[in-house]
This record gives sequence, C-alpha cells and structure tokens, in this order.
Amino acid sequence: MTSPTTDAPAVRVPDPPGLTQAEAERRLVSHGRNEVSPPRPTPLYSRVLAQLRDPLIMVLLGAALLTLAIGDHPDAVVIGLVIVFNTTVGVAQEVRADRAVAALSALSAPHARVLRDGAAHEVAAALVVPGDTLLLGEGDIVAADADLTEATALLLDESMLTGESEPVDKAAGETVSAGTIVVRGRATVTTTATGPASALGRIAALLDGDREPTPLQRRLASLGRVLAAVTIALCLLFFALGLLRGLPLSTMAVTAISLAVAAVPESLPAVVTLALALGAHRMAARGALVRRLPAVETLGSVSVLATDKTGTLTEGRMVVQHLWTPSGAADVSGSGYAPHGELTRAGRPLTPEELRPLRELLTTAALCNDASLKPPGAGSDTWAAVGDPMEAALLAAAAKAGCPDPAELHRACPRIAEAPFDSLRKRMTTLHHLPDGNVLVCLKGAPEAVLTPTVLAEPPERLDRAREQAASLAAEGFRVLAVAGIERLQWNLPAAEAEQGLHLLGLIAISDPPKAAAAATLAACRDAGITSVLITGDHPATAHAIAARTGLVQDGKSGEVVTGPELAAAPDTDLTAVRVFARTDPQQKLDIVHAWRAHGAVTAMTGDGVNDGPALRQADIGVAMGARGTEVARQAADLVLTDDELGTVVTAVEEGRRVYDNIRRFLVYAMAGGAAEILVMLIGPLLGLALPLRAGQILWINLLTHGLTGMAMGAEPVAPEAMRRPPRPPDQHILAAGVWQRLLVLAAAVTAVSLLAGLAARAMDLPWQSVLFLALLGAQLGVALGLRARLLTRANIFLPASVAGSAALAMAALHVPALQSLLDTEPVGWTGVWLASAAALAAFAAARLLRAAFRRRARS
Repeated sequence: MTSPTTDAPAVRVPDPPGLTQAEAERRLVSHGRNEVSPPRPTPLYSRVLAQLRDPLIMVLLGAALLTLAIGDHPDAVVIGLVIVFNTTVGVAQEVRADRAVAALSALSAPHARVLRDGAAHEVAAALVVPGDTLLLGEGDIVAADADLTEATALLLDESMLTGESEPVDKAAGETVSAGTIVVRGRATVTTTATGPASALGRIAALLDGDREPTPLQRRLASLGRVLAAVTIALCLLFFALGLLRGLPLSTMAVTAISLAVAAVPESLPAVVTLALALGAHRMAARGALVRRLPAVETLGSVSVLATDKTGTLTEGRMVVQHLWTPSGAADVSGSGYAPHGELTRAGRPLTPEELRPLRELLTTAALCNDASLKPPGAGSDTWAAVGDPMEAALLAAAAKAGCPDPAELHRACPRIAEAPFDSLRKRMTTLHHLPDGNVLVCLKGAPEAVLTPTVLAEPPERLDRAREQAASLAAEGFRVLAVAGIERLQWNLPAAEAEQGLHLLGLIAISDPPKAAAAATLAACRDAGITSVLITGDHPATAHAIAARTGLVQDGKSGEVVTGPELAAAPDTDLTAVRVFARTDPQQKLDIVHAWRAHGAVTAMTGDGVNDGPALRQADIGVAMGARGTEVARQAADLVLTDDELGTVVTAVEEGRRVYDNIRRFLVYAMAGGAAEILVMLIGPLLGLALPLRAGQILWINLLTHGLTGMAMGAEPVAPEAMRRPPRPPDQHILAAGVWQRLLVLAAAVTAVSLLAGLAARAMDLPWQSVLFLALLGAQLGVALGLRARLLTRANIFLPASVAGSAALAMAALHVPALQSLLDTEPVGWTGVWLASAAALAAFAAARLLRAAFRRRARS
C-alpha cells in the first residue's frame, strides 16, 4: 500500500497522538476505503444488449430476417445499418456522459489532515479510518462521521446533508457528519464511522435499485406490439385476397412480405436516436449534460418539478437586504459577496444624514467580524466568502454603505479582546482600541439574545419596537441580527463582562436571496403546465418566503408549508396537495417523489446534496448541479447542469418536447405512408389495377421515404407553441391525442391521389404502374413537407434537401437502365410526371390543412 504521507515534513503536535501508521493501514484493510462504493462500470456488451432489447429494434430484426428470406439483400443491409446506427449512437452518448461526470468527480476529491504516529499528515479522505484523529480548520470538508473532542468557535455548513442553508454551531462532545464543511473555527475530532457506515454512505445506499423504463420507452414498446399485430393481419389479408384472385403463390408471398417490411417504419429507431442525440448535443451546448439519451424525451413529459432551495432557487450566498435603525430603515441592493450596490429608502438614494446611523451600524458589524472577502482571481470570476458566510455578507454591505475597508478599520481599531459566538449565548462581542485611547465595545447576535434590558440601556418602547421589527423580518424568512455598541473610557475586564449598558444600533436582515431568473423560470414552468414543488431541509419560514418571492406560492396564504416532523406525525398526508416542504429528510424526499409518481405525474427532481441522491435516482428525471453538486447527486442524476441554473431545466424541457413532437410527426408521416401502400395494394385490384406495385417498387419507395427524409424529420426545430401547452399524460399512447386521426386521414389522402394518378395514367394509355409508383412516392414526400411546424424555416435545411434528393432518385428509378431492370419500371413522359406532381401537391395541401385544423381544435 502506498504511504499516504505527503512530501512535506511532518509537524509534531501535542496529545492526542492519533493512530500509528501501521494500525491505520490495518484498519483500512478491515473497514475498507472511506468512500461511497462507486457504481460498477457497465460492460460494453451490456450497453449494446440494452440497446438491442428495445421493442422496435426487435421488430426491425424481424424485418431484416424477412428481407433476407425473400432475397432482398439491399434492404436487409439498410435495415442492418439502421440497427447499427441506433446502437452506436446510444452507447456512445452513455459512455461520453459517464466520462464527463467522472471528470467532475475527480475535481472534487477531498483530502484530510490526520494525526499518525504523533504527527500531522495530509492524506486522501478515502484513506481515513475509524479511530483516526482529524484536525479541522476553515474550508475543510469533514472526511468521516466523528465525535468532537475539541472545538473553538466551530461553525459547520451541513447543507449538503440536511438542506439547511445557515451554518450550524458545534461544541465539544457533539457529533459531526461526513460531507459537512467547516466555515469558521477549528476542531479536533475522532472518527467513528467511514465509507458505507457513515451518514453519507447510508444515504447513498438508498440509491440501489434498477431504473424504470422512461415514458418514451414504454410508449414505443406499446407501439411495437400494435404495429406487429396490425401489419401481420393486413399482409395476411392481402395474401389471401391475391390467392382468391388466382395470382401466383410465389408472387403473393414476396409481395406480402414486402408490404410487411414497408408497413414497419424501420427508420423510427434511427429517427428517435438521432432526435435524442441532437437534443443532447443542443442541451450540452446550453449547460445540461445528458447521461442517458431517453432522458431527453422524458423531460418533455415532465408534469411536476420538485426543486430544492439552496443554490437552485437561491444564489447559495448570504446577502444583507434590509437594515433598520431607530432613526429609519433602508434597502440594500447587489448580489453575492461583491461589495457593489447601494443603500436606498423607498427607492431613492439616502442623504448623508440618513446614511450616518446606517454606517455606524455596519461599521460595528464589520469590526465584530472574523470573515473576509476574497476578490475575483485565479479559478473564480466572483467575490467569495472566507469564513462565516453571514459575516462576509456584513462586510459586503459595509462596503456598499461606504464604510472604511475592513483591513484599514482593524488597523485603526485593533481588537484587544473577544467573547466568541456560541449556541448558548447566541451573541459575539469584541473590544477595540480607538485612536483616542478609549475602548469600543461591538456586539452582534440573535435578537432574542441582544434586545434585552440586561444587554441594552434603551427605553422599553424602543426595545418593543425593535422586537416587533425583528419578528416581522424573521417572518419574511430573513436571518436577523441585532447590533449594539458603546464607547468606554477604559476596560480591563473580560469581553463578556462588557455585554451590558450598550446602545442599540439597529437590525440587519440577511438571506440567501432568490436567483434573478428564479421567478421567470417558475413562471415558464407554469405556462408549460408544470407544477413546481419546493422540498428543502431549511426552516419553514425561510422556505415559505422563498416560495412566495419566486411565485411558487401566492404570498399570504396559510398552511402551505409542511415540515418533515409533521409528515412523520401524519403519514397519511396527501403529499401531492402540498407545494412547500421544509425540514425534510432523504427518505421523506423519496416519499414525495413516489407519491407524485403514483398520482400519475412525470417527475423531475433537482438537487445538489447527498440528501438529494435517493430522490434524484427515483424521479423520472434526476437533475443534479454540476459545479456545486456532490458526487452522490451527480451519479444519481439523469441530467447534470454544468451551470447550476434552474432555467436550464426549462430549456431541457423544451428540447424534450421538440424531440417528442418530431417523433410523433415522423410516425404520422411514416405510418400514413405505410398504410397508404397497403391500401393501394388492397383497393387497386378492385379498381382494375391487378397488381398495383411490384415488390421491388414497394421496397424502393420505403427506402426513399423512410431513409434520409425520415431521419431529417428528427432535426426539425421546436414548434412555436411547444411551451404554451400542458405536458402530455404519462399513460398516453404515442398515437393518441389526434395522431391516429391524422394518420388515417393522410393515409386515405395519399391512397386516393395515388390511385387517381394511376387510373388517369391508365386512361391515357401511359405506363400506369410506373406513374402510380412515382405518385405514391411523391405524395409521401409532399406529406413530409406539409407536416412541418415552421414551413419556411432555415433551421433544418436537411429536410427539403433530402426530399429533393429522394425525388431525384425516384426519377432515376424510371430512367437508369439498371434500376429499370431491378424495379420493373419504365419512363412515364412529361404527362406522367405532371400526374405524379399533382398527387404530391394534393398530399402536401392535405397535410397543411389537417395541421391547421388540429391546431385550431387544440387551441379551443
């Protein structure tokens, strides 16, 4: 085993000495590495077999066998290429996405400082074992579950485990969990559980279980069964009728098999795969990494978006937004920790006189402060907090008010004593030397710990007014700090003794504010018929305030927030009737997702923490944050947002709807064409056209219409109304909602115009079978253009180009000697071309009129 020690010389530390290196290595063998077991790599053959198990691919394999049986080797090769294309693209996308997620994971691998043989060493967190002594400082990630043996002003960010946005104070004797982050202070801990036995590992264990088929996979499986049954029935009918008319058995067998091949839209898997791959490519360019291709379409089916709060709806950074002093209040603009913004009152800038008490308030808060601000630099283009995020927010607000720079402030007023914040006192006090020799007492803390007569020398009415204001701000979801201070002539007692007789300077309201685009994103979800649900581990008041400010709920309503303990006390609660959940644990998040799915919804769950992992895995679409998300969240998700923006989910939903629309459009086109070919073969003999088409002609039509033209339909741009309609029901058949009707109408139209062209050609003594062949092919190409959502768009030039190419190959079939011989065709002259062109135009007009009629019906 490689030694975990670094090249840097070891630093001796006092007791406790920690484990010996030999004992640590023995425990590593016994307990295993301190990491969540990574998912076993999927073998290539398993990925390929998973693609081949698709129901439509199995139909295609049957079609390939039929074409080989009738000796149609070219068509068998085409079908085989479609199968290979579909499988290759699907496997390649999965492998590419897994590699991208692995790269993100490598960037976040943590380290830990441990005591081994009485010295401190830095080791990979995966090598920490139970019984190790860890040294924690600001910015460290706790490597394992542990007991605190020593703690000094320790503040932990537990949001990745609990969803709680505000850091938590910890003292000696308490426990800490793996995955939490030290934002202030220092500590020594003794590890108690690592790897799967830790809190992080137990949550990750909830990720076990196979993924269920996506809505698209279920719909295509159903379609495959329907197609197989209907095609076999119609072809047997054609075969029997031909025998009754006395046609040769061999001719009818070959033609019936050709019809079966033509009726199956064999390029559908290729169209589906191409549409999904193009959607995944477009989404990656816009900040969304798709881990499984079917997830692209599933996004278009989403009817419920379950989102967490911190870092998703909110910025994930504490910001001062309101100030209150006994002489007046002010709003603070700006975002993040950047010291850029201004103070206003009722929307107007403040006068110097109005600014004076506010600057005194913020100057005191900046002095009673252990944080600092890190300006943009290497690796980051934003200001960052060093230390407690709340204290960093106070420094940013002080800069916006024009207070002196913190470094300059501390040089002018050096700290001489302090009473650190702890969970019992709920306040912090610092003493500073002033240039004139006096001592400045600065205090900040929770309102209930500061707004008392034992701390403040203020009239009762002023204290009552301050308490009312603090309660009002807290009800709006703000973290409220009260700030007080006084200048004394001299002070030689401990800092805690100075916490009396102070003057109230004011209140500071801090929050993790909503992202600028959060309200617009949720509004776009509403317009698209998607129900938004907030699930967080944060405080109920904070959750409700964010939900109200983003428009997720209407402010002023009551009973909208349900907490985890309330759910535990009332397990029969209808989870689908609630829009805001707070103080939830990982199992409850899972229960909420299951409840919506049982209700018939297609769910998308967003999250970044370990606690979100199980719900991300069980939702129809799990959406993880790539930049600030944990490894557990990324591995559980179907979609990883590299920009951490919820608005990217709306973009992804639009792509999903685009993909599904294109698949349905292709189905209308391809199945209408296949049905028309069968109808022509069944009705033609009744009109005196003994054998309307030869087997080779049917397969040539099928190749040209279902080949490049069909695949080009998978790249069509999104329809203008795509995000203004509700999501489709998850149990809706892929041919429902008007697809069957359009398919039948278009099949009838193509059949009618093709037979009319053939009958007209026979009446004019033209080679009617070749005219019918050309008209049937042209009519289907006309339908392909007529079904476009944006008729004259340049967004997909491949469709008109492929239609033109197919038309040229159709003409080649009538004039190239080799094709004439193979397909049994002959030139039709200009009259025959005009008849076929008229059939194509009529089919195009029918498709446009039908699209307009169904759009009017949908709007009404």
